[in-house]
Amino acid sequence: MSDKDTQPLTGKDLARKPRGFPDKREGLIHAQAKLVETVTGIYRKWGFEALETGAFEYADALGKFLPDDDRPNAGVFAIQDDDEQWMSLRYDLTAPLARFIAEAGQTVGRPFRRYAAGPVWRNEKPGPGRFREFWQCDADTVGAPGFHADAEMIAMGAEALRAVGMETGEFVIRVNTRRLLNGVLESVGAASADTRLAILRALDKLDRLGASGVADLLGKGRLDDSGDFTKGAGLGDAEVKAVLAFAEAGAKTRAETLANLSKAAGNSEEGKAGLAELEAIAVALEALGAPEGDVVIDPSVVRGLEYYTGPVYEAELLREVTGEDGKTYRIGSIGGGGRYDDLVARFTGETVPATGFSVGISRLASALAIMGETVKLDGPVVVLNLDKDSPAVALEIATMLRRAGLRAEAYMGGSGMKGQMKYADRRGAPAVVMVGSNEIEAGTVTIKDLEMGAMKAKAIQSNEEYREARPGQIEVPRDQMVEAVRRIVEAQG
Repeated sequence: MSDKDTQPLTGKDLARKPRGFPDKREGLIHAQAKLVETVTGIYRKWGFEALETGAFEYADALGKFLPDDDRPNAGVFAIQDDDEQWMSLRYDLTAPLARFIAEAGQTVGRPFRRYAAGPVWRNEKPGPGRFREFWQCDADTVGAPGFHADAEMIAMGAEALRAVGMETGEFVIRVNTRRLLNGVLESVGAASADTRLAILRALDKLDRLGASGVADLLGKGRLDDSGDFTKGAGLGDAEVKAVLAFAEAGAKTRAETLANLSKAAGNSEEGKAGLAELEAIAVALEALGAPEGDVVIDPSVVRGLEYYTGPVYEAELLREVTGEDGKTYRIGSIGGGGRYDDLVARFTGETVPATGFSVGISRLASALAIMGETVKLDGPVVVLNLDKDSPAVALEIATMLRRAGLRAEAYMGGSGMKGQMKYADRRGAPAVVMVGSNEIEAGTVTIKDLEMGAMKAKAIQSNEEYREARPGQIEVPRDQMVEAVRRIVEAQG
């Protein structure tokens, strides 16, 4: 370590933040809040009630269910309480729900249908689209053993994604079941936990590596483009073929996929039970009106290796995005869930059936921002301060607009007219209000519709013509100002 590394930071070097904890400005905050409002609105429509738990839970109550076994004793941010008990920032919204159910006991009726939205924290290596602090929006049903409860979660998740603007073909929810996976693992003789984990991790890479790459990982191993070697699961050729046949059983319809799975899933009792689960879910999805394109049965889905006990679901954004580098790519996973019947049993010893669905709000907001589809901000009307010696008129007009229910501010900086107009444009203002000495004498105000003015200005050829035309600009009596501004704001909204 150099002397420079040991010196205390000063000045601009101090202005740094930990990786994975993004700063958010109004555009992203606004988009995120709108997503939460929309998704929780769907949850409420389906009969779920709100529950909010604290940011911290005792670490031994949370357990550790993050699917990152390569980094043992990591994954959470923890501190010691004053009684020396370890507390952790919650890493999801489901483990706190299980604690709440166990603690509340019989005072909470079952089934208990709850939704929650809020930040969660994971002490993982951050990367593109992977944060240490991010928002989730969950719905869970505790105390419902039937697979129609899983189907409800899936169909409701699809409706939530449509509600935030996803169209047919732009997203899909993929459904599988842990029991079917277990049946396949039994049929190929995967007895050890390490072998099973290696197989499941290989299947999870099917979309990225393709059948040949997964076949290598199921067998002896794979050498990637960088020269790194990943040890395989050690299956023989026949077993690799059987696992791939299962993973690639997906078809155009849920019925066709189920027919393929009945041939590929093997004859174990666990496999048969898993197939029955998916058949029951498929029937319920039809009753719930979930379109085939929104929800598919996909045996390659592997989710929550240490968490889920039955059906699992993965929501994926399919719409392609062109990046600044000109390359086309997909955002990928934006949510999911599954059945977790063993979670409450950690506290009570009682197996309590539970199922849930989660929308990754932060990831979805980032995806919409990349695609240029965040909701347009309702910037404030800016009242220009044209009399620096006496700003009272600007303050008075801004107050009138706010009292009428409009978002408005009086300019507080020290710039002239040109600088104030640039400020209003940067704030996303729908309009500016100007009151100079001429307007004061005439009892009027000048209002400039910034959106209309920008549109009309494109057709103007010279500065002289622009000054004469004053595009998007009107003068009205002061007692008509509020309604004139309101019309401009509503037209742009």
